[in-house]
Amino acid sequence: MPATGIDRRHPLFARFYAWVSPRMEAEGMSELRDELLAGVGGRVVEVGAGNGLNLRHYPSTVTELIAVEPEPHLRGLATQAGRAAPVPVTVVPGTAERLPLATASVDVGVVCLVLCSVDDQRAALAELYRVIRPGGELRFLEHVVAETSGLRWAQRVADATVWPLLAGGCHTARDTPAAITDAGFEQVAMRRLRFPDSRVPVPAAPHALGVARRPPW
Repeated sequence: MPATGIDRRHPLFARFYAWVSPRMEAEGMSELRDELLAGVGGRVVEVGAGNGLNLRHYPSTVTELIAVEPEPHLRGLATQAGRAAPVPVTVVPGTAERLPLATASVDVGVVCLVLCSVDDQRAALAELYRVIRPGGELRFLEHVVAETSGLRWAQRVADATVWPLLAGGCHTARDTPAAITDAGFEQVAMRRLRFPDSRVPVPAAPHALGVARRPPW
């Protein structure tokens, strides 16, 4: 797919992620995607669609899906995945901080493993709040800051050194659930989990999966 002026290029990470993500699916990420998207309907925007692994998990109640992805290689893979999706998909370039959508124009916003890596998380959530209609939903599955002090320390060290360079800008210690609330969303449901749930947890293992709602006013 042709590059655009708003692309965010991470060529090495994009190819590594495309290679490793099928293994993640087999280890349980596929089931988490099902949980994330269960009951979603109407017009949906997915921000940071990556290589499109969510697309086949959307239920038939979705009438239109706009998948926004700024990385050119991943966007091309998402476009291919969109052709086989069970719902109508349009893959477009764009960044989380400046979505190519009108105000209050979608019923649901979806973020999956992306708010850890955006340049400005506050601006990204403000954009999601803008484009989701009053009463609409935000679905999220994100790396989050650990609940234990030892792992939080490991996250801070990772974020301050090599992790963002190796992982496409990912920061493991962001308190994304609090940021979602600070952006004006009302949290409906959330559970914390570790993925992968290994004996020795890695900095990126803590996740939060949940639903938030834009107030209906």
